[in-house]
Amino acid sequence: MDKAPRILIIGNMGYIGPVLAAHLRFALPGCRLVGFDAGLFAGCLMDPTYFPERILDQQIFGDVREFPARILSDFDAIVALAAVSNDPMGARFEEATAKINCDAIVEIARAARGAGVRSFVFASSCSVYGEGGGDAKTEHSDVNPLTAYARSKVDAEKRLADLADKNFLVTCLRFATACGWSPRLRLDLVLNDFVASALTNGKIQILSDGSPWRPLIHVRDMSRAIEWALCRSRTNGGDFAVLNTGSNEWNFTIRELGMAVAKELDGIEVSINPDASPDKRSYRVDFSRFAEIAPHHQPAMTPSATVKELLAGLRSCGFSDSGFRSSHLIRLNVLSRALERGDLDKNLFPLQASGR
Repeated sequence: MDKAPRILIIGNMGYIGPVLAAHLRFALPGCRLVGFDAGLFAGCLMDPTYFPERILDQQIFGDVREFPARILSDFDAIVALAAVSNDPMGARFEEATAKINCDAIVEIARAARGAGVRSFVFASSCSVYGEGGGDAKTEHSDVNPLTAYARSKVDAEKRLADLADKNFLVTCLRFATACGWSPRLRLDLVLNDFVASALTNGKIQILSDGSPWRPLIHVRDMSRAIEWALCRSRTNGGDFAVLNTGSNEWNFTIRELGMAVAKELDGIEVSINPDASPDKRSYRVDFSRFAEIAPHHQPAMTPSATVKELLAGLRSCGFSDSGFRSSHLIRLNVLSRALERGDLDKNLFPLQASGR
C-alpha cells in the first residue's frame, strides 16, 4: 500500500488479535487500527493489568452476524479473525459455527467490496485437509473437512472466491495450528497444552496414540503472514489467493511434538495412550508456495524458542493451575459458563443485550 493503511481487525480480542495488533503497529507505522469484537473472551487475560487493545485507535463491540456495514467505507483493508475457533466448540455450537465463521464473514466481505475496501484477509485453516493420508498437502490437494469448524472454513473460502476481483483482493491463509505466547493465551492448542501440562503436572499426557500429524505456526509468524497479505499486490497472488501458511520444518506427529517439549524440560515423562481410538484428523502440509510468494515474511520462530517463551511467560504469571483444562484458558469453558449464567443463548447471541 502506498500510504499508511486503515485496517479493521474483526475478531481482535481473542488469541491472535492482540499479537497481530502489536505487530501491525510496529510494521506499518502510521496505520489506523480498529478492532471489532463481541468481547466474549475479553477477560481471558494472562495479566489483568495489561489491556492489549490500548494500542488501537478504536475498539468497536458487536456480533459479526449483526455487523454495521456503514463503517466499512472508513477502511482500506480488513482482517477476518472472528470464529468459533476449534473443533470442540464447533461440535457443540454447530449452527453458530456456520453462521459466524462463514455466512457472516462472507456478508461482511460482500459489503466491504461495495464500500471500496481493497484487501480482505481471511484466517482459514489447514484443518480443511482433515484425514490427509501420507502425502504433504498442497493448495491443489483435495480438501476433506471432518468437523463443523473445518467445513465452515472450506465453505467460506469457496464463497469468498466469488467476490474477489482486481479491485478487491481476497487472501485466504490456511494457517497451521497456532501456538506461542499471547496476552490472551489459549491452552486448548496442542503445543501450548503440552507446555502447561509439563509445567504444572510434571508430565505430558497425550490422549491419542501420538500418530496424527499436525503442522504448527507461532502466532507472531501468523501476524507476519497477515501483514504480507494486507499489503500484497495483485501481481503477487492474483485477485484470489489461497495459501498454506506455515513452515515445512514445523510438521510434527503429536508424539514427536510431545517429545520435543519434554526435551526442553530435561526429559520429563511423556505418556501416550496406545489404546486410544484413532484420530482421523491427521495431515502433513506443504508450505512451499507460501515460501515462494512471500519470501520476506516467512516464519521466524523455532519450536525450541516457542517452548522456552511459553515457559517463561507462564512462570512470570505465577501459573501453577494443574487443572487448567477446566479453566478460562480453554475457550469452550468460557462459552459454557456464559450459557450457564444466562449471558448467551444456544446460538451464542447475548441474551441480556438483545432481549432474545
